[in-house]
Amino acid sequence: MKRNQNFDPNHSQKVLSCHYNMDTNRVEARFADGTTLAIDCIAIEDEYGNTPAQRAELDWLLYNKPLEYVQLVLSGEIEHYLSLGCDHGRLEG
Repeated sequence: MKRNQNFDPNHSQKVLSCHYNMDTNRVEARFADGTTLAIDCIAIEDEYGNTPAQRAELDWLLYNKPLEYVQLVLSGEIEHYLSLGCDHGRLEG
């Protein structure tokens, strides 16, 4: 995953706003210190979405909880989260 050279993922910052931009396929976050960050969702999906269920979960997070998506990616916990076998993104029939 490419990281913004000026962004320190170890520095805890308050996220003021966060949303998924369908046009760019990025989650865009703005922090209290004025820093902005755009996470390339295709890169995250390519790196961590190894199964259809994991890709569905990533999509569910994008549409329903973009802040949690950003927090999981920045904290490095996205892989652990997906390993828990969450099924939010699974279609119910």
